[in-house]
Amino acid sequence: MQVRWFHFQRITALALLVLGAGCDPAALLTFEVTGADHLRPLTMVAFDTDLEPGGYAAHSQTGKNVPLQVDQEGRATLLIQNILPEEVTKWTVHKEAESVHSVTAERGEDQIVFRASGREVTAYHFAKGEMPRTNIPEVYRRDGYLHPVRAPSGTVITDDYPPDHLHHHGIWAAWTNTIFQGRTPDFWNMGRATGRVEVASLNRVWNGSVFAGLKARHRYVDMMAEKEVTVLHESWNLRVYGIPVELNMIDLTLIQTAATDSTLLLPVHRYGGVGVRGHRSWGGEEGAEFVTSEGRTRADGHATRARWCHVGGRVAGQQVGIAVLSHPENQEAPQPMRIHPTEPFFNFAPTQASELSISPDAPTVWKYRFVTYDGPHNTAFLDALWEDYANPLTVQISRSSSP
Repeated sequence: MQVRWFHFQRITALALLVLGAGCDPAALLTFEVTGADHLRPLTMVAFDTDLEPGGYAAHSQTGKNVPLQVDQEGRATLLIQNILPEEVTKWTVHKEAESVHSVTAERGEDQIVFRASGREVTAYHFAKGEMPRTNIPEVYRRDGYLHPVRAPSGTVITDDYPPDHLHHHGIWAAWTNTIFQGRTPDFWNMGRATGRVEVASLNRVWNGSVFAGLKARHRYVDMMAEKEVTVLHESWNLRVYGIPVELNMIDLTLIQTAATDSTLLLPVHRYGGVGVRGHRSWGGEEGAEFVTSEGRTRADGHATRARWCHVGGRVAGQQVGIAVLSHPENQEAPQPMRIHPTEPFFNFAPTQASELSISPDAPTVWKYRFVTYDGPHNTAFLDALWEDYANPLTVQISRSSSP
């Protein structure tokens, strides 16, 4: 991660400010973004608007030009670099001359491959494809996960079907220690054949100028029942961003809802939820580096709480890493973590702290952001990214497109 991202220049030309402050009659929308207490080297700005879904161009008073994307719900999103402390930036929005999809989602036989500016970022497995080795038992065949997850250079960071843990798959979600209607299905350890997670439907896939994404539904199946029963519905809302700096960034929001009138109990356990399996070359006590937002490492980080955790190491001689950011709205935030002593495995594990449950009354939401990079991690930069994820900047709309 390059420290140069923190370097910036102040715009001191007063003429630019005066010119940008004027009213642009051709603009579809004008708005202001107010900076926070500290520099935001990269910030995501999102707000509701009445613009039609699609791609737009946003122009600042200081001469910045960035793409703006409006989703199907009318929410606008743009990414801005180097917002100064307390800085107020005025923006105008225009329709792009033609739609430019710099972030794409290409559907294959069993995967959707996401690319940013032509560079592969990750792939979502929406169907059970071929397993990498013929000696893997059928019970381990899995879909509904992300792999490979790549650094900006293209270097693969994650692993799939590792020999020591065949149920580990890149970035995936499952619960381990559960109680449902008196039974104890394990949706994580697939070899026990008591529970499984699978894709129920792929609902929507899209490209965009700021982000591509998908919406899918998974189901958690209790295999211990006399007749298999779906215990949990899990919506995957995935976004892959086109970042204006040397990063890859993925947002994953899970919405879990009880599929029956029965509550799914999640007793205290050291792992479960969203897992990350690092590259195979990171195996062993010295193979992977773990650093948390609180400065803890593999030696003392397990079962402690943090806002984010970096996992990194060398792949084919190149240093790469991934940071997992946990949203403060998640249950048990800042969440405790499973940091494995010898394997390249990481998991924000809320059930370490207390027994949880997913009831028919209300859905449970989990939000995580994944950032990948080449080179060593940068603690200050990851702190800034988490702050932006947790506390978005204020947006004030001064003129909308409504008549």
